[in-house]
Amino acid sequence: MAEQRGRVVAAAHLLRYGGGEEVGEAIRGGGDINWLLYWPEASYWPDSTAAADALMRACLIQFRRWRVTRWHADGSLPAPGVYGMPEQWPHIRALYERAGFVHDGHVEIVLLARVDELPRPTAPPLEGLALRRSVGESGTRLSAHLGDEVVGFVEVETNLAEGGRLAHLGGWADVGNLHVVEAYRRRGVATWLFGQAADWLRLARADRLLDYAWPEEEAELALLARLGFRELTRTARGWHHHPGP
Repeated sequence: MAEQRGRVVAAAHLLRYGGGEEVGEAIRGGGDINWLLYWPEASYWPDSTAAADALMRACLIQFRRWRVTRWHADGSLPAPGVYGMPEQWPHIRALYERAGFVHDGHVEIVLLARVDELPRPTAPPLEGLALRRSVGESGTRLSAHLGDEVVGFVEVETNLAEGGRLAHLGGWADVGNLHVVEAYRRRGVATWLFGQAADWLRLARADRLLDYAWPEEEAELALLARLGFRELTRTARGWHHHPGP
C-alpha cells in the first residue's frame, strides 16, 4: 500500500503462480496484479497519482524479484460484478498504461435487473415442458424438460453475502449459466426459465440479479434487455505488460 500524510491512498494485491504442470499454461510462472486501487486526484489531495505511480513501481520490482516470466493485471475485487477494468475507473486504466500494461483481451458487459421487474411465472411455452430444480455448477439450476430431454436451463447463485463477509450484498443474486438447446431457441424457453428463476429468487428474498455478456452476444443482450436488465458497466479483461519482464 501507499500512504501519504497518514492516509492510505493506494493499495494492491499481488499473486504469484507456480511453474509446475498443475498450473494452467496461461498463468504458469506468472505474476498478477489481482487488483490495484487508488484515490483519484482532487483539489484537496492533488498528489495521489504520484503515490499510485510509486506503488505500481513497487509492484513491478516485486515481480522482478520473484523472477516471474509473465506479468498480468486485472481489477478483480472480492465483490460480485467487479472485475477487469471497468469504464468507471479511467484513472486506474491510465496508471496501468503508463506502467506498460496493454489490454489485449476482451470486453464484458455487466448487467443488473430488479427481480420484481423480471417476468412472472407463466404457462410453459411448449406443451409438456416441465421445470426441475437441482444443484448446478454455479448455484441453483432450474431446468426445462421435455420428457427426458433437457432443452434449457438457468443457474442462479442466491447468496452473494455468504459467510457474512459482504453483508451489504444481501439480497443480490447472480446468473451463473444460461443455456437453451439451439433447436428450442426463440420459442420462449429462456423467458419462461427466467420467470421461474425470478419466482425462486423472490422466495430467497433476493431483489437484484446480475448477469454478464460480451458485446458480440447480440441475441443474448436483446433477450436480457427485454427481460428488464440494464447495463451497469463495460469492463476490459486481459491486461499484460509489454515488453514484459
